[in-house]
This record gives sequence, C-alpha cells and structure tokens, in this order.
Amino acid sequence: MAIDKLDTAADIETPEHVYFQRPIAGPSRRIFAYLIDFILRGALMMIFAILLSLTSIATPDDLSQASMGFALVAFFVLEWGYFVFFEMFFAGRSPGKMATKLRVVTATGQPLGFYDSVLRNLLRAADLLPTASNIGLYAVGLIVMARDRRFRRLGDMVAGTMVVHEGVSNVSGPLIIHPPPTHQELAPLPGRLPLGREDLEAIELFLRRAQNLNPARAHELAEMVAPIYAERLGLRPQNPWRFLQVLYAKARPAPVQSAGGPFYGGRH
Repeated sequence: MAIDKLDTAADIETPEHVYFQRPIAGPSRRIFAYLIDFILRGALMMIFAILLSLTSIATPDDLSQASMGFALVAFFVLEWGYFVFFEMFFAGRSPGKMATKLRVVTATGQPLGFYDSVLRNLLRAADLLPTASNIGLYAVGLIVMARDRRFRRLGDMVAGTMVVHEGVSNVSGPLIIHPPPTHQELAPLPGRLPLGREDLEAIELFLRRAQNLNPARAHELAEMVAPIYAERLGLRPQNPWRFLQVLYAKARPAPVQSAGGPFYGGRH
C-alpha cells in the first residue's frame, strides 16, 4: 500500500522511473538526532581537552598557551567538520541520524555530495540563532522548518537537500497501462507530444492515485484534468480517463499487447 501524499512524504523518481515515497523527518526527530550528536561532540571535545591539560602540566608555560590554541582549532574543526565527515563517509548520516534512522539526501532523493554537505552545514550558524551562553537555541531553524512543507532548515533550502526517515519506505514500479493503447488510439496523437517533464509527472501521479479511488470519482476527476491536455492537441476525447492513459503510454511507451478501442471524437 502506498503512502498517502501528505506534506510529510516526498515523491522521488529514479532515472529508471521507479517512484519512492520517503517520509520526511519532522522537527522533533531531528532535534533528538541533533542532541545525540551534540552530546557526542561534547564528549570528544572533553577527551581532547583532558589530553591537552595533561600535556600542559608536563610542559613549560609557552607550550601551555599553545595548547589553548590547539583546543580552539580542534573546537572549530569538530564543530564544522563533524557533520560533513559523517555525511560524506556514512551516506548522509551522522551518529545521531543513524540512531534515529534519518538520512540527508538531495531534493531528488540522490546521495548527498560534498558541496551539498558543506553548504548545508555552513549555514547551521544561521539556524542556531539566537544564542545564549554560546549555546544555540535553534529558534530560527525551528521557525523555518515549521513553515516549510518538507521541514527544511535554511541550510537545506540553500543546498537543495532534505532529511528523510528511513523507517518506512514504499517503492512502486513503472506505471503499467492496461489495456495497452491500440494503434487506433495512438494514431491521432502527434509524434512529439507538447508535454514537459512536469506534465508527465502530474499525469502519472494522477493515474497512480486514481487507481485507489472509486471508479466514478476517478472518471469525474479525469474529466477535470483531461481537457487541459486535450486542448493542446486539438482533440476531444470521449473517454477522459482513457485519454490520459494513452497520453502517458505514448510519452513513456511500454510493450504493447492488445485490446482497447478508439476513444477520440475527432479534432476541432
């Protein structure tokens, strides 16, 4: 069973035209993941500070001052490189995201790239505003996430990324038109359809969703959608539902079997 198209789910298409619906991670789960990473980073910084302090005791004062410089550099590297490192080497997952089954992907569902990761994490400073006692309150990030349908923070918007939940994932294969269109049904259509990628995605999404509707309701909706595309082609389909099926099959052909019949009423 496919996930209903809600604001908390993203439709993703692979180059092979296989569709995924990925649940988008909400603010609460992402905050929990961030807290895990925050604690882990704090523990790493504490271990490093202890090692530096032991070194400072056994060295002259000038080396002790240098240790403070090393600590500041380590803090900077840990703060800004922690997420980039894990997102690059662990496929978009930091330890916190692994624990909460989250993953950062691009807006098209592809694996995260180095540039994407760096960009989204550089803007983390803006999401942390305002700050109190050097601890980010994340108010800006939470407000932006709450107002976005995919719960993206500023860094995600700029980098073109999103965080998805991997606990549930449903896959649907290529859409099969049954019965396949016949030669008579395909004949009135031009060799090159005046349809863009977004048009085909809209038609496919409609056909997939309409399969779960009452037949009468599906045809009622088809009567609202089909005229938009029929007008471009100068056609008057007698069966709007079948018209959309044949239109899609023409744009993305599948092996033709048999059955079906003419459904065009003629040209304007």
